[in-house]
Amino acid sequence: MKRSFFVRASTLRLAAAAIVFTGCSTPQTRISDHPDLYQSLSQRDQALVSQGQIRIGMSRTAVWLAWGSPDRKIVGNMGGGPTETWLYIYYATYYPPYAPWGPWGYFGDPFYDPFYYSYIPPSIPYPSKVVTFARGKVASFQYVASQP
Repeated sequence: MKRSFFVRASTLRLAAAAIVFTGCSTPQTRISDHPDLYQSLSQRDQALVSQGQIRIGMSRTAVWLAWGSPDRKIVGNMGGGPTETWLYIYYATYYPPYAPWGPWGYFGDPFYDPFYYSYIPPSIPYPSKVVTFARGKVASFQYVASQP
């Protein structure tokens, strides 16, 4: 019984991962889908966009080609002029220690885990990239650097 549940759960997870990963776009897919937008950029910006990078002074189009559509947009005001901030959200999954009640689980059995099939770890959202536009150009940007 546990084996059939495990097989069904694994199949469901694999199908969900396939949908998520095939739905993601990359700078290369956005460039190939919109070559006219890419060709309208300067050579310097084309080089950055193809690497998924941005710079101060880039247009919204260039940022969209490099980073994709934002998860959130925030409008504001800076220095007397309108601004627009794009947020890109990343979801980190929190996995608690195996056995918070002790190193050997319940009743001293190292393989007993009553939460194995029922526990769904929480996803914690945080902004992984933030870019602010003023007068239609990038005024500032931030991103979470990967750990070495």
